[in-house]
Amino acid sequence: MKYLSVLMSLLFSVSGQATTLVHAGRLIDVAAGQVVTEKTVIIDKGRIVEVLDGYVDRDQAMVIDLRSATVMPGLMDMHVHLDSELNPPDSYAEAYYMNSAEYALRSTTYARRTLEAGFTTVRDLGAGDHEASFALRDAIAQGIVPGPRIFAAGKSIATTGGHADPTNGIREDLRGDPGPKEGVINGAEDAYKAVRQRYKDGSDVIKLTVTGGVLSLAKSGDNPQFTRDELDAVVSAAKDYNFVVAVHAHGPEGMKRAVLAGVHSVEHGTYMTAEIMDLMRERGTWYVPTISAGKWVAELAEQEGKLPDIVRPKAAAVGPQIQGTFAQAWRAGVPIAFGTDSGVSPHGLNGREFRYMVEAGMPAMEAIRSATINAARLLRASDDLGEIKPGAYADMVAVYGDPLADITELEAIDFVMKEGLVVFLRAK
Repeated sequence: MKYLSVLMSLLFSVSGQATTLVHAGRLIDVAAGQVVTEKTVIIDKGRIVEVLDGYVDRDQAMVIDLRSATVMPGLMDMHVHLDSELNPPDSYAEAYYMNSAEYALRSTTYARRTLEAGFTTVRDLGAGDHEASFALRDAIAQGIVPGPRIFAAGKSIATTGGHADPTNGIREDLRGDPGPKEGVINGAEDAYKAVRQRYKDGSDVIKLTVTGGVLSLAKSGDNPQFTRDELDAVVSAAKDYNFVVAVHAHGPEGMKRAVLAGVHSVEHGTYMTAEIMDLMRERGTWYVPTISAGKWVAELAEQEGKLPDIVRPKAAAVGPQIQGTFAQAWRAGVPIAFGTDSGVSPHGLNGREFRYMVEAGMPAMEAIRSATINAARLLRASDDLGEIKPGAYADMVAVYGDPLADITELEAIDFVMKEGLVVFLRAK
């Protein structure tokens, strides 16, 4: 790489004084599912203007030389939690001493790690402090701090005692009775109010916890926790506000109810059945597998004292199952979008998910498509994201190896551009 040209491109891009040309030796066309060679990507004002054959030069344009690299669209992770990182047992107590400003400041570190790992867009699916998550989203959008573009859910919606009930497991006199404002519902009327509250708060996406979960201080990791009437009400209200609805789900009954109600994505999907896979394929419901989180909590479950006693058996049971479910879902033709649940697993290691997907039988090209064009479709943002094409944001990453031959190349990205700005360049 010609470092001088890269650095000058960064300076000129920031000042808006020059068009940028990226000379790509190999470029992954995710729409066609193939690699093309010797291309020039022309960028102006943060967006791609043209993709031309050959290595083109233009007067007063800054050139980024990636002729010896493999270039692809910026990667996208559809399930992260940027305000935290699992570090038991401290993670379970920090809500009592962490202020919103502290969550927001800490999250900037995790956001930078994520961006430098090559992930230029993420869905943040539930935050312990939703104001901090929105502040991070907006600060990144304004260029105040570095990080990926964020589609934020804010506070996840649960039922009383459900996986995202913030008062689970704490002392009785401190629990209170949280309601729709706090993201806890009981009944269809509450469901409408909770969705409308998320709209008022500034959410970009709705997140529900339709079954029990692993890390919550509650006994079940997979029981259904929403009625069909409640789910129908959430989906109906979300449609009014043009929200995509994502559901955390491990157990089959809660998952099936959610798919039949019309949600847009199922996260984790641990005990997904063949019937549910058929329903998801027929309805175009996306599956976001989060194998990384499953492997991480399974490892923690093997270590004495790492997880609370009520959590440890759930982690041991659920964690090892997700990769196998993913393999079955892929073979069954379920639409798949990339997601890690980083925040449960460490931030910045998002690229490991590619390895786990390929280990389970998904071709490397399809794994890359899951984190680019497929993720953009799930976000309803295909015009702007997910491909290197005219009109899209100039979000691109590059590695010097061949990720189609060795998918682990994506665990150490060499070059990251977001909206035409070079935001990360690995030292050689």
